[in-house]
Amino acid sequence: MGLLALGTALDWPEAKTKAHHVRAWGIKQLLEIWNKAKVKERDAMLWGDEVEYLVVTYSKDDPKVLLSLRQADILAALAGDKDLAKEVTPPASPGGTKPKDKYPSPVFHPEFGRFMLEATPGKPWGIDFKELLHVEPDMKLRRAIAKDHMLPNEYPITLTTFPRIGSPGVFTEPHYPVSGPKLRSQFVPDEIANPHIRFPTLAANIRSRRGRKVQVNVPVFRDENTPWPWKDPTVNYDLHNWPEDDDVRNGAAPDNFIHMDAMAFGMGSCCLQITFQAKNITEGRKMYDQLSPLGPILLALTAATPIYKGFLADTDVRWNQISKAVDDRTAEELGEKPLQNDRWRIPKSRYASNSTYISEDPRLREEYLDPNLVIDPEIKQQLLDGGMDDRLATHFAHLFIRDPIVIFNEDLEVLDLSKTDHFENIQSTNWQHMRFKPPPADNNIGWRVEFRPMEIQITDFENAAFSVFMVLITRVILSFDLNFYIPITKVDENMETAHKRDAVLQEKFWFRRNLFSSRPSRGSGSGTNTPRSGGGGSRANSRPPSPVGPVEDEYKLMTVNEVINGDEEGEFPGLIPLVESYLDSVNVDVATRCQLARYLDLIRKRASGELWTAARWIREFVKGHEGYRRDSVVSEEVNKDLVGNVIEIGEREAKGKGFKGLGRGVEKLLGGF
Repeated sequence: MGLLALGTALDWPEAKTKAHHVRAWGIKQLLEIWNKAKVKERDAMLWGDEVEYLVVTYSKDDPKVLLSLRQADILAALAGDKDLAKEVTPPASPGGTKPKDKYPSPVFHPEFGRFMLEATPGKPWGIDFKELLHVEPDMKLRRAIAKDHMLPNEYPITLTTFPRIGSPGVFTEPHYPVSGPKLRSQFVPDEIANPHIRFPTLAANIRSRRGRKVQVNVPVFRDENTPWPWKDPTVNYDLHNWPEDDDVRNGAAPDNFIHMDAMAFGMGSCCLQITFQAKNITEGRKMYDQLSPLGPILLALTAATPIYKGFLADTDVRWNQISKAVDDRTAEELGEKPLQNDRWRIPKSRYASNSTYISEDPRLREEYLDPNLVIDPEIKQQLLDGGMDDRLATHFAHLFIRDPIVIFNEDLEVLDLSKTDHFENIQSTNWQHMRFKPPPADNNIGWRVEFRPMEIQITDFENAAFSVFMVLITRVILSFDLNFYIPITKVDENMETAHKRDAVLQEKFWFRRNLFSSRPSRGSGSGTNTPRSGGGGSRANSRPPSPVGPVEDEYKLMTVNEVINGDEEGEFPGLIPLVESYLDSVNVDVATRCQLARYLDLIRKRASGELWTAARWIREFVKGHEGYRRDSVVSEEVNKDLVGNVIEIGEREAKGKGFKGLGRGVEKLLGGF
């Protein structure tokens, strides 16, 4: 979620004239942060997670399940609950361990959709192994607290998207007529967005800057009875309410694609995000780089988005749909017209896989960098003149090719170097799969790295498992000095591959062959920074390094299973065996180790195919429903049963009842967990 400042938001024609002003002040604020915080050391190793919910209305007696637009009322109820202002003792961990201390209640935040809630822990997590076991009960507590402040027929669920958002008819409670001056959508009303001035202005200014509505086109899944070629039956080619209604008559809705035309179809999606605080800037930059190639792997592994607007899609994840939903590039920036009014062609949306590596690690070869990276040379020079190194200056000079989309008139009066509002205006609207976050102006927080690609999972157990796994991966990277570098263009390619249906089993991804450093381990030559042989690391580490050989020899195509669990030849150890080697090398009590093993087992089995991704489970649920006609249509009846099943899964999890007897393939999603 971006800045929620108050003030007079400028419409795009006026905001455009102030864009350079905001960029200039943003760079001054960035340099102020840089000079204050570049030498920060020994910050605590902390991390936090963000879980996003859809709020739905559901009753067994009602034939429809709807999106509840009562976000503001729910947040007001949460804010007004005096008990939530007190410290709480969270539930015991799955192994029965109780936290030593009370800590602040979970915190709830608004999101773009008026039907969404975001929840974070009351304070950051540490990296103590026993503390990792409190993440799952805390997530369960958050969901229970949210539910307690809703109407009896409202439920917070963790599906990435509402399957029938934008479908003809009623899909929200309360219902509003479609179309409005901000979104100008054929399919959703303006009221679906959070009413805070930032959000409708963001949507309107993206559309205005672009010169047409956003075009979110997702390939439809072709089933036995799907008409072919398939034309989206929800598109009205005869609308003339707004000038942008011409878009569909000019080719915005191609055959065989589900067509969507508003920011709500992207930013109305839910995800799971993890933010890590490093001990210093050097460690933060290293984590940013080393986690970047893992993004597409985790995107495919958490796939959970096979339905849009009431139709089965031929993709499994949400990423590109959000990218298209906030793509403000003009025709010139897209390369559709010669450059006349704009400064450069921009290869990616502002929501995309990241295009830079930022560490000064000597293992970072020039061949890994994006050869087509677009930067603002004047901004880069300002940063260099201000003392920033070339690589980090390049990173921010790339982010600052973007215009600020939402500008408040009051913020333009005086430059306040004790704030970061102008810097964050652009930083926070570069939604890349990794985000490098400088400390705030008051310097009370360290350098942070945000891992953003994962899809939200149906249960709190799954969300906790992926959160804990990512924390353990950061420990392994730093402890074993691992090297995940591959060319950034291959990371881009992997992000596209992750979208394919059942990519976790059917596709291969570029990944580094040898993860172990070609330089001596820090501290001694005794190998203390390398895994024990039990994790499969010794064979991989015995391969001779080739730091100056052809870069193409450093990576190859691998399945997700090989990346996560290791290959059959024993040449690549696998991430989970590396985590297990790390856990072998540190002092973890047996009970804690057993609970961590439950999380690793889930991920191991998702990668191997023994368990399904949420996308696969949803797809199979629809295809197996008696109301499905094998025509790619997810009807009201199917949608209600799907959401009802998700609610029941959540209720059983909350009560510790397990999932036996629930049917609908739930055992293939969750197994014996």
